[in-house]
Amino acid sequence: MISKRNIRAVSTAILIMGAISGFSQSIPSLKDAFKNDFGIGTALNNSQIEERDPAMTAFIVSQFNMATPENVMKSALIHPKWDTYDFVVPDKLVEFGKKHNIKINGHTLIWHSQLPSFIRGIRSKDSIQTFFNDHIKTVASRYKDNIFSWDVVNEALNEDGTLRKTVFLDYLGEGYIAEAFRLTQQAAPNVELYYNDYNNEQPAKRAGCIELIKKVQASGARIDGVGIQGHWHVGKVPFKDIEESIMQYAALGLKVMFTELDIEVLPRNFQGADVNQRMGSDPTLNPYTAGLPDEVQQQLAADYEALFKLFLKHKDKVTRVTFWGVNDGNSWLNGWPVRGRTNYPLLFDRNNQPKPAFYKVIGLKK
Repeated sequence: MISKRNIRAVSTAILIMGAISGFSQSIPSLKDAFKNDFGIGTALNNSQIEERDPAMTAFIVSQFNMATPENVMKSALIHPKWDTYDFVVPDKLVEFGKKHNIKINGHTLIWHSQLPSFIRGIRSKDSIQTFFNDHIKTVASRYKDNIFSWDVVNEALNEDGTLRKTVFLDYLGEGYIAEAFRLTQQAAPNVELYYNDYNNEQPAKRAGCIELIKKVQASGARIDGVGIQGHWHVGKVPFKDIEESIMQYAALGLKVMFTELDIEVLPRNFQGADVNQRMGSDPTLNPYTAGLPDEVQQQLAADYEALFKLFLKHKDKVTRVTFWGVNDGNSWLNGWPVRGRTNYPLLFDRNNQPKPAFYKVIGLKK
């Protein structure tokens, strides 16, 4: 016999799903609006991957056709010990993609940040090489038939375009980047392979990125595309540099994608997305706790509209636009570079309600 508690639980679930279904149908779908132009993606956290909230799952499925894991495929989590891999949540991500017809972009194989803690104790080139080889082969081969693409190497450049000093550069030399692409190609021959970075639309860093890409190509390794993360600031989006970057990267024969898009509205005293940079807490750095002023909301909407006009202008080169979070409440910018801030960088508010920026973006397809 079914208990009253179970009946109430089932009824509540049905009401939630019905409500979100009705809501999803009442607003346009980003993935449908741009289906003939480029993919529309989002970053997924553990709760979303594990479908803990049916309403959130339904909303994600209604709006996005591509997804990138925010954290669970980074090496500290997927490879926590020298001889131990944790594939539990990454496997759920793959199943999520299959179940909901969402293409998965793997993120990321080689990155200097969020490395396993045991790396700090290694002082041997041979051991770093073994980790490097085994990590790429093990992770890439596991998902070779189940994901669409990999961010093979992430954020390997300084702002001036030179190679960032990392454990991989220190021990393996600058050839580690091409080698990462070669190993991934061997392990996952049918998966698209990308280089991903922030500020690589800026001229100096872009020049370094182009040099990096040419070296990978000259090595004989395959590289299919370049990701421009797109962490920009309201009222200061570098549209001219973005367009020039699309053209120059595409001229190398690469697909271009915007992989971690958000537009920050809060004050910051530096540019970029280096997770190791921080600012001290100060009430003046968190001015919109009660809501976003209309003039900022409208500037945000104008910036997103101009961005998507640019993406559409070059839709023959741009293959994907991925937002770094489903809604404002999911954004990493609430906790970086100042912890506990209230940020508003995406198209949907904390209740998955569309903001003016959403309607400006969608309006381009009307």
